[in-house]
Amino acid sequence: MIAIDLQISLSELEDFFNSKNWLEPQEKIENISNPGEGNMNVVLRIKTSERSLILKQSRPFVQKYQEIKAPLERIEVEHHFYKAIANKSAQEHFPEIYGYDPENYLLLMQDLGNCEDMSRFYNKGPFSDKTLNTLVDILNTIHNQKNLPNYPLNQELRTLNHQHIFVLPFMEDNGFDLDGIQKGLQDLSISYKTDNALKKEIEKLGQLYLSQGETLLHGDFYPGSWMQSEEKIYVIDPEFSFMGFKEFDLGVMIAHSIMGNMDLKVIGVVIDRYQSGAELSLVEQVAGVEIMRRLIGLAQLPLKRSLKEKDYLLRMAKKMILR
Repeated sequence: MIAIDLQISLSELEDFFNSKNWLEPQEKIENISNPGEGNMNVVLRIKTSERSLILKQSRPFVQKYQEIKAPLERIEVEHHFYKAIANKSAQEHFPEIYGYDPENYLLLMQDLGNCEDMSRFYNKGPFSDKTLNTLVDILNTIHNQKNLPNYPLNQELRTLNHQHIFVLPFMEDNGFDLDGIQKGLQDLSISYKTDNALKKEIEKLGQLYLSQGETLLHGDFYPGSWMQSEEKIYVIDPEFSFMGFKEFDLGVMIAHSIMGNMDLKVIGVVIDRYQSGAELSLVEQVAGVEIMRRLIGLAQLPLKRSLKEKDYLLRMAKKMILR
């Protein structure tokens, strides 16, 4: 396996691209740069004499937390996802794929240009109705893809994700330094980590997450995977994708909307717009778990909330799970 990163020479990378027929005749690679911090994978922007490309490579660990092992095959799942939604109704919201190298765990795709992810939403007010409706419509498009009998199970990455969503945040001694994130957060988390009724419901949801379903999921449908360029919205990073239950994507989306605007009204807005039918109580349970694990788990968000606001969100999330 060739490791491609910022240290590779332009000539070596160009030779590799030519060996894969990824360059046009006379096309030259002129620059390699980092388009932004990647969580799971190595991500590079490749500027050529003709265009700009994005190259992703999975490694046997999480790029941001390299002490956490992760399956190399997640790039294959991402490739399968983009193939599954490669139709005219969906393509305007996803990058085009130009090349895939399974031996080196590489995916070459369209550079979406001057985009930024929507993480700024957490601290800059709610989405417009138009933006929220577009995101729900994209989710409808993903969930409505049919005839995918050979879609990867993605079980190894799902098992890893299961630990960080449904297990580790609710362990009393999990090694997370919550007071290092915000003083008082550790004490705030204790009542949830010791609530056996709450943990029993979360365990049930975790088992459902690990089971096989019939709906194509993005698997990580939150602002870090949503990109915006002026009026255009794109969705990226589907390496957590699998065939599961639709309420998971919906619940995750709703959870982040609630954390951003502190308002439960978004639940009704999203469910009313969603066309494929969903079990409301299950959506709310997933949303509750996602809120809690983002506040007291390892996968923290750029969320500027007071301890009092986080207390409110955690109480709300508990009610959603136990409702």
